[in-house]
Amino acid sequence: MSDSGRNGTDQRAQLLDMILSKTGTGYVLQDAQLNLIASANVPDIALHLAFAGPDDVNGEAARIGNLKREVIALGRATTAEVDIASSAGLMTFRFDIEPMADQFGGIVLILRDVSDTRHRERVLKTLLRELSHRSKNLLAIIQGIATQTARQARSLDSFLVTFRGRIQSLASSQDLVTDSSWRGAFLFALAEKQFAAYWSEPGMPITPTGIDAHLSPNAALHIGLALHELIVNSASHGAIAAGVRSLTLDCFETVMDGKEALELVWLEHLPVGSTPMEGTEASFARTVLERVVPIAIGGKARYLAQSDRIEYHLFIPPHEYEIITRVEE
Repeated sequence: MSDSGRNGTDQRAQLLDMILSKTGTGYVLQDAQLNLIASANVPDIALHLAFAGPDDVNGEAARIGNLKREVIALGRATTAEVDIASSAGLMTFRFDIEPMADQFGGIVLILRDVSDTRHRERVLKTLLRELSHRSKNLLAIIQGIATQTARQARSLDSFLVTFRGRIQSLASSQDLVTDSSWRGAFLFALAEKQFAAYWSEPGMPITPTGIDAHLSPNAALHIGLALHELIVNSASHGAIAAGVRSLTLDCFETVMDGKEALELVWLEHLPVGSTPMEGTEASFARTVLERVVPIAIGGKARYLAQSDRIEYHLFIPPHEYEIITRVEE
C-alpha cells in the first residue's frame, strides 16, 4: 500500500476512534483464538472484561470470554450487561459481541457505558412502585369516605352532595401534594385550598397563625379532610354562613406522649342564634375529626362543640411534618 493510502487509512481510523469517543462507545477486535487485534476507547474499569480471553476462568470475565467463544462457534451475535462497582457508584456496561466474517474469523466487541440509562430506569421503577403504593392508599381513603358517607346518608341526593364535597377536598389536597413531587404540602396553603370552595370573597376568612409546617403527603390528605369537615360545618351553620370573621387557625409546637409535636387549633366563635350541626352529618364529622384523622397520622384529637363556639385540637407527631421556617419570638 502506498504512503498516501496508508495515511488515508490512518486518518479514517483516527476519525472513527474520535466518533466512538464522542458517543461513549469502545470496541475490541479479537481473532478466533481471542488474541487482541485492535481496540479503542475502552474505559480502564472495563478493560479486564472487554479483553477477556481463554485465560479468564472466573467471574464476569470468564462469562464474557465464554460468550465470545459461543459467537465464534455459532456465528451468532449476542449481548450482555455487567455491573461494575466504582468510586463513583455502580456502573453498567453493555457488551454487543458480533462475529467477524473475515480472515481472522474472530469477533468484534462493541462496548457502551449505559449507567445513566439503567440508573434512570431504576429510579423510574422505584417511582412507579411508590406511585402504586400511594394510589392504593388514596383509593383506600376514598373507599372509607364512600362507605361512611353512604352509611349515614338520608338519601341518594344527600349522599352525592356530601360525597362529592369530600372527594373534592381530597382532590384539592392531592393537587398540592402532586405539585410538590409527592413531598407533601404546607399547612397554610392546604387551609387556603380547603377554604376556597366555601368562601366567595377574596382571601380566606381567617389568617392562619403560628407555624406553617410542611406536612407529609399522608398528613396533608387527612388534615385536609379534617379542615373540610370544619369548614363545611361553618359554611352551613356557623361563622362562614353568617359572613363573620370569627375563626382562628393556629399551629404551634407542643409535646405529645413526651415527644415533640405540633398542635393545630381551630377556634370558631358562633354567631348568636346559630344552630350547630346535628344528626348523621355531625356524627360523621366527629368520626373524621376525632378518630379517622388522628389514627391515620398517629396523633390525637379533641373536638368540642358548644352553643357559642367550636374548638378542635389536633396533635401531629413529628414523623408527619417538618418545620422549615420557625416563627421568630
